[in-house]
Amino acid sequence: MNTKPLSFPALRLRQVCLWAALLTISVSGAAAERSIRVFIALCDNKTQGIIPVGAKIGDGDNPEANLYWGCSEGFGETFKESSKWRVTESVSDVSPSILRRMTLRHVGAEITLTTDAYRGSAMRQCLQDFETAAASNQFDLVAYIGHNGLMDFTLPELAPVVGNDTEVMVLCCVSDRYFSERLKRLGCKPILMTTQLMYPGAFLLHDGIESWRNGGSLADIRGAAGRAYAKNQGISVRSGTGVFAELPAAKAGDE
Repeated sequence: MNTKPLSFPALRLRQVCLWAALLTISVSGAAAERSIRVFIALCDNKTQGIIPVGAKIGDGDNPEANLYWGCSEGFGETFKESSKWRVTESVSDVSPSILRRMTLRHVGAEITLTTDAYRGSAMRQCLQDFETAAASNQFDLVAYIGHNGLMDFTLPELAPVVGNDTEVMVLCCVSDRYFSERLKRLGCKPILMTTQLMYPGAFLLHDGIESWRNGGSLADIRGAAGRAYAKNQGISVRSGTGVFAELPAAKAGDE
């Protein structure tokens, strides 16, 4: 057996290789940071083409009482009370259009979620900003909650995007018909869309995100939203799941 001690250069090379191997293990074992961006158009009886709801919950200038923010099933309450998320920042009156901004961290994963609640009368701006964010390829997931404004007006389409892999959820009535092709032209991958008139409570986003963050397939994400909708509406899981589109594969592993 050769017991000759290693020369200094050989010893240093071995140390460098060892440190490189340890660094590789450390990096590969760390969860990648992911980011979610959510856009909410507050419910507004006066300016949106909706069946009117109660005056308080349909006041698009008052987030704290609004159906999509301050009510028990609105985003501000649903995510604030969730055991899965921790609020790290909450800001009021970000701009004339954005009345609330909330940033949260998932307690069990490296995920940051930032949500903007837009004045009800600024729904057009909200949808434009949603599509711009989805096209930017800066976020892992981008979502919209609110009324389907494309039923009432048209928006100019953004230029096609190559190399974008942003996944998107659109929780409004019949979103698959109105949004999916627009978003696909931007390179986006729809993973939760709707086929019917429906109620876009934030509990759908909450459970859809939880399935997504666990690596769920499109069927898993659809099923999670369907079960949440069925529970909320007091209908069968089959009927609840039928509210959401069966989408073609958007990522490896989906069938």
